[in-house]
Formats: sequence, structure tokens, C-alpha cells
Amino acid sequence: MSSTAPVPPPPSALVAAAGAIDARKMYGIGDAAVHALDGVTVSFEPGRFTAIMGPSGSGKSTLLHCLAGLDSLTEGAVFIGETYLAQLNDKQLTELRRKQVGFVFQAYNLIPTLTAEENITLPMMLGGEDGDRSWIDRVVETVGLKSRLKHRPSELSGGQQQRVAVARALASRPTIIFADEPTGNLDSGSGGEVLRFMRNAVDEFGQTIVMVTHDPYAAAYADRVVFLADGKIVYDMSGPTADSIIDRMKQIGH
Repeated sequence: MSSTAPVPPPPSALVAAAGAIDARKMYGIGDAAVHALDGVTVSFEPGRFTAIMGPSGSGKSTLLHCLAGLDSLTEGAVFIGETYLAQLNDKQLTELRRKQVGFVFQAYNLIPTLTAEENITLPMMLGGEDGDRSWIDRVVETVGLKSRLKHRPSELSGGQQQRVAVARALASRPTIIFADEPTGNLDSGSGGEVLRFMRNAVDEFGQTIVMVTHDPYAAAYADRVVFLADGKIVYDMSGPTADSIIDRMKQIGH
């Protein structure tokens, strides 16, 4: 259950697209308690691509899920823009996730009976909205699947399916996109396609992306890498390269 203790106001939405303040997540009780997050304070600037890395069990996916409102904290606060997620009821949280948050998961999560185009526009259709057609057309052009829009997921390669998933996340112009191991099911060539598209979404569209990954080559596409270990942030790197990421991973015992 989220703490009701007062917390400092989140930074202006101009400064942070999302973030956490003293975020703590505990599973179990007593001697069996596991601290998945142990006092994490972090913010993510708008228009930047951030990767979150760490050893298995470091809390990186837990942090992502709590930031995205898919899981709740034991203590502390998470916010998107100027909204604390703990202050929202279930309906408001669902609405915020639909309008302000984009998701990309390792499993593409496409609807098999819908075309690529229908999958891209699905979140807006569910809300009874058409979306900004010129924006959607621009996203479709950038994703490079204009000739495949009428194809169903089974007729697309893994890389194409994941690019549809990223385009779906972009289509509603969310405040932030959370990506959990988005290239985990892809070969290196297809993974590179998806990462270049995500990088392009930040550079050309000003999108904000936070991605959990275990792959240093994927993380090198980001502007910044936040390293977690044992539920705590242990290093924050700007301007990462694959080599600098690998060196840091060795130091934290990845």
C-alpha cells in the first residue's frame, strides 16, 4: 500500500517527465522481506532517452513498473509530470496511463486479429478518439512500415512487430514511454532497427523514453544510463558507450 506521508512536490513537468522520490518496495515480511527498491530518488528529463541497468534482482523492472503505475510502492512516491500516481483512483490511473504513458514490452503485445495500423491506433480507439492523423502518419512514415499497415502481426517479422509496438506507444503523443527489455526477443539486426527508431523518436519527436535492458549495446543508444544494485542507484552515467557501460557493469558485479 502506498504511503500517505507528505512528500516534497515533484519538480515542474518542464524539468522532469517522471520520477521517484525515496521509492521503496518490499515483498514479504520479517526475515523473509525482500527490498526490491530501497530508497530510490531519480528523475527523467523530457526529451531524453534513459536506460536502466543492473544485475538480475537489482530492482530495475520493479522501478519501471512502479513509475508506470503498473505496480505500487510500499513507501515514497512516483510521479508523471506533476501528478502523483498514489493520489489517483483506479479510473484516473487507467486514464493517465492511456493518455500520458506509452508501453513497449519484450513480448510485443499486439492483437493478432488486428492489422498493424489498427494495433497502432488501438489505445486511441479504446478511448473513443481518432488521434492526430498527421502525427500518426508521421510516426508510421518514421517506423518504415507504411507498406505493411494492412498486414496482421503473424505476417510481420519480430523486428517489424516490435516497431509496430513502439509506433503504438508513440501514436498518442504520451508524456513518457516505458520500455521493458524491448529487444529481448529480437536478433541483433532487428533489435538495432527498433533501437534506432526509438533513438529517432527522441531526436526528431522530442519523445521521452525510459528503457530497462541488460544489453550494454542497447543501452549505448541512450543519453544516460542509471545503474541499480540491491534496490539502490549506484551510478548515473551520461553520454554512455558500450565499453564504458561494460566497464561499469563489471564494477557493480553484473
